[in-house]
Amino acid sequence: MSFRAKPIPGQLLLDDTVPLTAAIEASQNLQSHTEYIIRVQRGVSSENSWQVIRRYSDFDVLNNSLMVCGVSLPLPPKKLIGNMDREFIAERQRGLQAYLDAVTQHPLLCAALPVKKFLDPNNYSANYTEIALQQVSMFFRSDPKWVVMEPLRDLGWRIRKKYFLVKNKEQVKERYLLSWVDLGPDKFLSDKDLQSTMKLLTSLSSPYVCPLLFSSTSESTALLIRPFSEAGSLRDHICKVKPRENYLKKYGNPKKSQPLELSEIKLYGRQILEGLRLLHDGGLFYGHLQASNVMLEQGVCRLTDVENGMLGVPSALRPAVTHFRKINTIESMDVFCFGHLLYEITYGRPPDNVPVDNYPDIPYTAVVSVLQSILSTEACKSGMPTVSQLIQTPLFSDVPLPHSEKAQIRVPSRLKEALRAAKERVEKRLQEEQKMLHQHKRLTRAQSHHGSEEERKRRKILARKKCKQSTCENDDDVSVRNNNNSSSGASSPPTCPSSPTPPPTTGPGGPPAPPPLPALDTSSSSSSSCSFSAAGPLPGGRAALLSSIQAFSKGNLKKAQTEDRSRPVF
Repeated sequence: MSFRAKPIPGQLLLDDTVPLTAAIEASQNLQSHTEYIIRVQRGVSSENSWQVIRRYSDFDVLNNSLMVCGVSLPLPPKKLIGNMDREFIAERQRGLQAYLDAVTQHPLLCAALPVKKFLDPNNYSANYTEIALQQVSMFFRSDPKWVVMEPLRDLGWRIRKKYFLVKNKEQVKERYLLSWVDLGPDKFLSDKDLQSTMKLLTSLSSPYVCPLLFSSTSESTALLIRPFSEAGSLRDHICKVKPRENYLKKYGNPKKSQPLELSEIKLYGRQILEGLRLLHDGGLFYGHLQASNVMLEQGVCRLTDVENGMLGVPSALRPAVTHFRKINTIESMDVFCFGHLLYEITYGRPPDNVPVDNYPDIPYTAVVSVLQSILSTEACKSGMPTVSQLIQTPLFSDVPLPHSEKAQIRVPSRLKEALRAAKERVEKRLQEEQKMLHQHKRLTRAQSHHGSEEERKRRKILARKKCKQSTCENDDDVSVRNNNNSSSGASSPPTCPSSPTPPPTTGPGGPPAPPPLPALDTSSSSSSSCSFSAAGPLPGGRAALLSSIQAFSKGNLKKAQTEDRSRPVF
């Protein structure tokens, strides 16, 4: 079933997981207050940037909205007297920059709606809760058996996904979770194929995949209904929190989080891997595995939100995946997400940064071995193991499963081909982002190295050596020329061959003597013979000739004065 919903202007195809960076460029003093000009950039492209102007009071409002997370943020304190002094404004600007860095680098706060509105008001000004409620109400008019009980505000971290608690009039005691979500930038299935896929998911029955009871899609949004789990997610179980609480309050700075026991790690990990293997074998791409997307009921883990990949919604760990070019398929992304989840259930918190090469001491060496095969620097650079390989590791291979039957997903051949093509396009977009980020890193490293103090010193030393070497070469050339000129001037000029002696005349009876040879033109013949002699056996003359040729300059020639006598004289 599908319903009509108008797309929100300017909201489609925007990836909310792309991180925003903010830098305060300047401050301007007005009569009563100071405004700070902030340059905001989405991703690594400097072309995708803009400016926003904020006052200190705007920072204060933002900080109050984020206090629910329990994280201490370095907002500079207020000052009523002397807050217009130039030195104080410069100091406050540095403090506000440190505050922005702390917010944008926090894994949860950077995606919070107040932060997005503060840095990008043009794209996040809509009231998504009201929009979702209107569209859900329109849908229920055509299907009156569903009733909205209450909106579950801030249940999840996605800005464009809202949750409602609903009930079925035919089953009054049961509670269900309705989720309304915008289609994302990775939605490459046609509307018809997407509806067929959602119908397939509603008929899927597996012990390790949370059932989807109802689904409906439009050209821009999707509406989904599934059972509401009072026990909460696997992350709720680790953090010891209630499922309905604000996600920033639950996960921002949990105080009671506890890791799982080894038996639970083995059992839950094996169940999650079985769910991933089922999706991979059926041709359904996921990429959204995390502790909050695993429902835990009576010792059984079930994957939820398996439709996110087909709806084009970006993964929460996509910003981390884009740093590793070997994680370039949906299957490898699922394995990377599993390593992230395995770390969280082992230590009671997600890793601060990936890759992870140093692990706190725990008695579970088998767990550390699996974590190293996924989250280490070597693994992130060389590639992820497969789901089947993880199941065969000593940590999971001997786990008895309560549900031993092997479920299968039967996908029609035409739909399977459409899913394969959509999956390839999703992976292509990921690979393009990874390539762009890799090029940006190389350029940044080159610029940083070129501008470093050590590199500047090295370039100065090379320039001095080159200048000194060039000066020495010029001095050598001048000395060689002077030596050649002095040696050629001191040596005696080469002698020209004398005129041949005429043969003696014969007697009166002999033949007449030949006429005497004409006298040689010494002005021309002597110069020719001298040049030949200099190029011949005299080494000093050869050097002088080469030196004179090299030093020849056409500009030193004098213009000849000629007198034209070709005209007839009368």
